[in-house]
Parts: sequence; structure tokens; C-alpha cells
Amino acid sequence: LNWLIIKLSNERSFILSGFNETMNFTVPLFSVTLLYYCGILFFNISLVLHEPMYIFLSSLCINALYGTTGFYPKFLSDLLSSSHRISYVGCLLQAFIAYSFSFCDLSILTVMAFDRYLAICRPLHYHSFMTKRRLSQLVCFSWLTPFCLFSINVLLTARLKLCGINIQRALCLNWLIFKLACPEADTFPNNISAYVIIAICYFHYVFIIWTYIYIIKTCVRSREDRVMFMQTCVAHLTSVIINVTVMVFDVMYLRFGSRDLSQSLQNFITLEFLIIPPVMNPLMYGFKLTKIRNRILRISFEKDSKSSQIDISFLCLAVS
Repeated sequence: LNWLIIKLSNERSFILSGFNETMNFTVPLFSVTLLYYCGILFFNISLVLHEPMYIFLSSLCINALYGTTGFYPKFLSDLLSSSHRISYVGCLLQAFIAYSFSFCDLSILTVMAFDRYLAICRPLHYHSFMTKRRLSQLVCFSWLTPFCLFSINVLLTARLKLCGINIQRALCLNWLIFKLACPEADTFPNNISAYVIIAICYFHYVFIIWTYIYIIKTCVRSREDRVMFMQTCVAHLTSVIINVTVMVFDVMYLRFGSRDLSQSLQNFITLEFLIIPPVMNPLMYGFKLTKIRNRILRISFEKDSKSSQIDISFLCLAVS
């Protein structure tokens, strides 16, 4: 037994056993996944290129590119391979990218909530507070906080002595590696790290709720404020709800979920945070920004038509 433990703990690669049920439909799954990944790249890159002035939105899209690139290329490669192995270092790196991506999404959404709070509830102080330097600080906070937290988290996992090499999913996650730790391994620091991360996530959500309480109080006062809320907050609020649902469901399932489900369904549940937000966020924001832009153009054309009698519908079509 001791020889087996030493052999397994020195093993420098893991087996992703989540691919066992995909062998019968490899080609269709590869085609759909490749098309979906191309869609993620197209939507997020398009929004970054067309809306560079929306710095928080650009950060959200860049984060989506970062997170999905850490998973989809390896996943696509494994679909076409008979060996579903991943190196020890590669597994830790994939776990770090997956969790830092998800937490970075939350941090950016939290900063965006603060931005909307200032714009709606404190409009007179917005430009004096949201200077270029302050914007840079907020963007750095939204990126560096997840990177620092999960660097520590992954390093704590890397020190564990492992007694297994089978990852029961199609990707590496820190919790799945943690479950392979030998019984005698000291996992106390890992548990403390996990509780600290959960607490920080909780404070992020509390802060978002706090900002929206004040935003809603401000916006119910008049019809113009309600229109502003619909135009500037609905897409963000939807992104927050998606983020909360996906993260909580994923964490709860990994820790307490049933193992009686099919392997494919377990994989899908685990991968939700890499499937839904990277597409939904750019679609929602892109659609909302297009509506706002078209509304501004329409109002401008209506004003111009009073003096020039230009066909408004033709101009809107031409500009779009």
C-alpha cells in the first residue's frame, strides 16, 4: 500500500475520466464545441473592438477570452485523442484559470455595480471620482484580487500528497484535485483558504445588493430614472444573476451533488460557468448598447428632420 501511495503521489499526470462517455459521439461533440468556441471568440472580440471606451465591459469580455482559452483548446484536443491525460502542472494551471476567471467575472461585475451606483445616485460626483487613475485602480482590483487568491489556493493544493490520478470530469478543478489527497495529508490550510474565498465572494454579492437597493430607490422617483435603469442596469443585473446561479450551483454540486447522474450531465453541470456567461454577457451588452445607440441616432434624426425634412427611416437604415 505504501509503495502504491508513493507511486501515485509521484505520478506527474492525471487522467480525465470525464471523457469516457463521449467516445460514441466524438465528431458531433467536437463540431458543436468548436463552433461554440468560435462564437465566444467572435462575440467577445467584436464587443471589445467596437466598444473600447466601455473599459469595464471590455475587461469582462477579455476575461471571457482568458477563461475559455484555458479550457476549450484542451477539451477539443482531448475529444480527438484516445488518451485523455493532462500533466500535473497543466492540471493545476487549468484549475487556476477556471476559478480565477469565474471570480474575476464577479469582481468586474461588482466594480460595474459601483460605477452604476455613482452614475445614477451620485451623478454630480461621478466625473470627479471616476478619473482615469481611479478607473485603472478599479480594473487592477478586479483582476489582481482573483489572481492573488487563487494563486495561494492552487499553491496550497500543490503541496498535498495525492493518492489518485483520476479526475472525474472533463477538466481540472481545484476541488477535484483536493479530493485525491491522501488521508494523512494536512488539508487544514486548504479548508481555511476555501472559506476565505467563499467569504470574499459573499461580500462581493452583498455589495452588489447594497448598490442596487440605492439604485432602485433613486430610479423609482420618476419615469426618466426608470428608463435610465432599464437602459443601463438590466443587462448588468442579468449578468449578476447568471453569475450567482452558475457559481453557487457549480460549487454546491461539486461538494454535495449526486453521483447517480450520467457522466455527460455531470460534465455539463461542472462546465456551466465556462458555457453560459462567456456567450450571454457579450450578447446582452451588445444588444443593449445597440438599442441605446439607435435610440440616440433616432432622436438626433428627428430633430434634424424639422429643418431638413430628411427621410428618417432611410437614414437610420443607412447608419446601421
